[in-house]
Amino acid sequence: MSSSTSPVLSEKQIQQVDRILEGEEDHHGGVIVEMTNEPLDPVVFASLLKASLSHWRQEGKRGIWIKIPIELVNLVEPAVKEGFYFHHAEPKYLMLVHWLPGTANTLPANASHRVGIGAFVLNEKNEGEDICDAAVREVKEETGIDAKFLEILAFRQSHKSFFEKSDLFFVCMMQPLSSDIRPQEAEIEAAQWMPYEEYVAQPFVQKYELPRRIADICSAKKDKDYSGFSAVPISSAFSEKQDYLYLNGQRLDFL
Repeated sequence: MSSSTSPVLSEKQIQQVDRILEGEEDHHGGVIVEMTNEPLDPVVFASLLKASLSHWRQEGKRGIWIKIPIELVNLVEPAVKEGFYFHHAEPKYLMLVHWLPGTANTLPANASHRVGIGAFVLNEKNEGEDICDAAVREVKEETGIDAKFLEILAFRQSHKSFFEKSDLFFVCMMQPLSSDIRPQEAEIEAAQWMPYEEYVAQPFVQKYELPRRIADICSAKKDKDYSGFSAVPISSAFSEKQDYLYLNGQRLDFL
């Protein structure tokens, strides 16, 4: 006659299990956990992970990222059993991720760099993929507004800012083709038309240098004192598909 027994945990292991994994909240309702190189028993880790996932679900967290150093590769199997999958790997660590909600997974795929789009949609009342297509899509998906891409006003590069990947953020000028806002509640907290001056006066715009400088550029564009980069369709020697060259054509005659 045989019987199965549960693993026997030491007093230290029991104390470790009686808590959750420490992590930092990201800007998208998720949690990033960076494991240290300190040895951790896989049984203890599995219990910690179960408790942590339960806690994060109760808090309504979304994407959970766990960065496992190469020294703790033995923790990968228990994480995968809890629903985590491989996102990317570097020489010294493996990044695992788990999408908790029952909605469509919106976590970004791995890449050598990340591109973000910020759209400045200006109507006649001064209210406030390919990059040009991505800007149109993002505005439509997140606000319900149909818009036409006009120009790239500026872009910002942040080297090794997102899991050691470069981040490129493009500010695009858009012309609205509709006005009824239908915000995507899972992605944004609020969306509304407002006078440009009211947008600029918001505390978060005034507090941080990046939105302040973007607001200055948009103001100059609104007053016709600034020209951005327009999308010019071009053919390429490397591909048969249509590409875009973004340029300031103020003194050029082929736009």
